[in-house]
Amino acid sequence: MGVLNYVEWKNALLLRDFPVKMVLMYARLLSNPTQSVFLFGPRGTGKSTWIRERFPSAVTYDLLDTGEALRLSKEPQVLYRELAALPAGDWAVLDEVQRVPDLLHEVHRLIESHRLRFVLCGSSARKLRRGGVNLLAGRAVTTSLFPLVSAELSFNLNLERILLFGALPMAVTGDNPQEYLRAYAETYLVQEVRADALTRNWGAFARFLEIAARQNAQVTNTTGIARDAGISRRTVQNHFEILTDTLLGYWLPPWKLKSATKQVRQSKFYFFDCGVVRALSGRLPYPPVAEEMGLLAETFILNELRAYLSYSGRHYPLYFWRNYDGTEVDALCETVEGFVAIEIKASSRWDKRFNRGLHRIREDLGRGKTKCYGVYLGDRMALWDDVWVMPALEFLKRLWADEILR
Repeated sequence: MGVLNYVEWKNALLLRDFPVKMVLMYARLLSNPTQSVFLFGPRGTGKSTWIRERFPSAVTYDLLDTGEALRLSKEPQVLYRELAALPAGDWAVLDEVQRVPDLLHEVHRLIESHRLRFVLCGSSARKLRRGGVNLLAGRAVTTSLFPLVSAELSFNLNLERILLFGALPMAVTGDNPQEYLRAYAETYLVQEVRADALTRNWGAFARFLEIAARQNAQVTNTTGIARDAGISRRTVQNHFEILTDTLLGYWLPPWKLKSATKQVRQSKFYFFDCGVVRALSGRLPYPPVAEEMGLLAETFILNELRAYLSYSGRHYPLYFWRNYDGTEVDALCETVEGFVAIEIKASSRWDKRFNRGLHRIREDLGRGKTKCYGVYLGDRMALWDDVWVMPALEFLKRLWADEILR
């Protein structure tokens, strides 16, 4: 797949001429919990829809409702009084629980004294991680809901569209994903940042957000971002904490080999969705350039890997690897069977030079312990010097069939 020309780009915006029709019905892979659960995920991933489908009869408190949030924040004990009459084992839902964290004390009491079970849903973990909030001391497990993944769409997806507009449910099923994503970016700034007073200088944060989005999937240069945004380096670090706490992105740390003497130490920052990062970077109205497509392809595959590890319960950590000479591997994972190294290219043809980083890391980690994969946007699977090269959809089918990260 090459870079879109302007006519193809306009067709993409109008959702015409895609060779594969997007699936409009899907089933989420996140399984039902058997005990109380903290369910986290960025706005728009479908948490409330998932809860309504899986717990249709549960008593629900929507804390995005300002009146409801004010009522319960003034007197959190009201929650205990209203739920104490429920039978043991019943479920209750607190949606956007981070808005009234004091309610978790009452939740704790209800779990202990009445054996109730809760779905505690949130799009931000910031207030729950700070200030001594009661996190129920292991009485609730923590799980995440991601944007739609390829397996939920039965692998019937157009990669070009996913890279341009991402995989949030409304971006996949809606008629105008560009307008949805533009509104999403504005909603994040207003509801998550400004309304919750996460930063005092809202304008500076908006500048930082655009610059950070333009550096998505690259080794993060906090000094350069500070200079471009006109803020201090410490403020940049605080702003990245806001992004991770509000689940808009995550750090991919470098793998540190014990034998390595010269190796990149800075982490990369990835946003959680291709469409969102294009909206935040201001690139949504424009055709993607070649460099941008490469970074979007990395973002897409990394997010699928994260979702797979979470939904499968494996929870292996992910890394990237890069030497100072520029040799790099996009994703590295240590499993119970050894290491898995993955190189990702937004190219319709695989070139043997793409194997350079995979060969280097295999030498360092041991040939017998390292499986190497190349993922690209071409059509054919091939074996290149002990590197399995796969079209992206074939790789994803094998990933979700438990054949890659076992």
